[in-house]
Amino acid sequence: MYKGVNASEGIGIGNVMVAVEPDLSFEPHEVADAAAEKQRYADALAVFCEKTQAQADHMKETVGEAEAEIMSGHIMLAQDPGMTDSINQAIDGGTCAEQALVDTSTMFENMFLAMDDEMFRLRAADIADIRTGILAELLGKEVVDLSVLPEDTIVVVHDLTPSMTATIDKPHVAGIVTETGGRTSHSAIIARALEIPAVLSVANSCSALRNGMRAIVDGTEGVVIADPEADVLEKYTKAAADFAAEKAALESFRGQKTVTADGIEKILACNIGSPDDVANALDHDCEAIGLFRSEFLFMDSAELPSEDEQFEAYRKVATALKGAPVIIRTLDVGGDKEIPYLHMQKEENPFMGFRAVRYCLANPDQYKVQLRALLRASAFGDVKIMIPLVTCVEEVKAVKELVEECKHELADEGRKFDENIQVGIMVETPAASLIADKLAEVADFFSIGTNDLIGYTMCADRGNDTISNLYQVYYPSVLRSLKNIIESGSKAGIMVGMCGEAAADPLLEPLLISWGLEEFSMSAPSILRARKTISQWSKAECDALAEKVLALDTAAEVKAALEAAQK
Repeated sequence: MYKGVNASEGIGIGNVMVAVEPDLSFEPHEVADAAAEKQRYADALAVFCEKTQAQADHMKETVGEAEAEIMSGHIMLAQDPGMTDSINQAIDGGTCAEQALVDTSTMFENMFLAMDDEMFRLRAADIADIRTGILAELLGKEVVDLSVLPEDTIVVVHDLTPSMTATIDKPHVAGIVTETGGRTSHSAIIARALEIPAVLSVANSCSALRNGMRAIVDGTEGVVIADPEADVLEKYTKAAADFAAEKAALESFRGQKTVTADGIEKILACNIGSPDDVANALDHDCEAIGLFRSEFLFMDSAELPSEDEQFEAYRKVATALKGAPVIIRTLDVGGDKEIPYLHMQKEENPFMGFRAVRYCLANPDQYKVQLRALLRASAFGDVKIMIPLVTCVEEVKAVKELVEECKHELADEGRKFDENIQVGIMVETPAASLIADKLAEVADFFSIGTNDLIGYTMCADRGNDTISNLYQVYYPSVLRSLKNIIESGSKAGIMVGMCGEAAADPLLEPLLISWGLEEFSMSAPSILRARKTISQWSKAECDALAEKVLALDTAAEVKAALEAAQK
């Protein structure tokens, strides 16, 4: 038995096929004709982009628009002026195209890996995938092809990249196993969209698992079993059938209201990174957008997006939601999320540095461009503005003052906007948690960002495997923080939601109901499961469980109590 990361739920049973990646080694050499070498790179880049566009078109038809955008993003990154200019400069200096590509892409990859936000860390995997694709073109090699596979294939590969999954033979894939990647990697995102069971980060799986051997992939528990005994195979065959039946049963919750067992209504929302993600969110029956990460508009652009460009993106989302709430987080960037054209200085501790609202308030003219675009979009739907990384009341007041300035400007120009647009905050720091009652007096709503709140509260980097045991929502300190935030907001009469990954945790959801959370925002595939979980609990039952859990001392005790109470 091999243990890994439970990246995509379900149970797959089939025969192993180890996908061998091509040998892309080369001998670095100096070039005499820089112009010819730059043209060789340009030709390889053009072919790569052409193939990638074909993959994106195929994925749009077979998986969905949101997943196809991952491939389209590859093209934008590959053609990014910062990338191509650096490569061409290296070639001008006598470096061969292969080495120039490796050096430049590695620099960008390391930059993204150093960032705190998991969504930005995904860019590191994208850069590595792009490097492989262009390098293969330069060397005349073929990349891994998963487009034609035998029936019931368990694909085993070092890293399942977006380019591999773009043309994967879905009907014949029973499961996926990789040696790297986590639940928020693009490998996991696409595996979930394809609804293929997947276990990632299984050490040495490419050598431990052999071609043709029978294997079981338990994507729910994160376990891979090679050459299973007859009784084990029988057990998992039944479990696979039960899982399929449970999944089918979840469809009965589609189109239903989200209510507790005693009739308390809640809102199930989705987190998105671009307007193209909306279709997938609506397909999964979401009721609102609880987090639109606007920084992707800035990352996917070679220069600062104009007011009109931002307005069109926000308007598209607001229009698609047809009056349902859309919470848009203003630019969350900083020393740990570098956007080259912003020319931000390096910091020794970027996670506690010049970032998010701090950066925006220090650049008010730039910030007002975004605030004006958000206000204009509010004429097309229920748009709400959310401020990231708030630590004090002054920051909220300062942003609200800028919003009022923008309102006056737009009114003078005769532009329409929602005069009563709500300006809320993302509660993701211990500082904000401790003064939640004070912040509730100046903020129009709260949305809890559990990803950072857990990390800051426990002083644990979720990307650091050596202390990953500390990065858990079940620690009493984190739970008490969540309770204080929710109850402070509720007491002040403002909406309190949650847009961190914990919102989709069925173990945690009864506690959130007890404390009064109104909006649960999550990834699209989690919607129906969350609706079912919420429907099974009454407020009284949740209150009793919460009282019991808050009396416990350790995360292990808390998790065990929540698991024992599961319905």
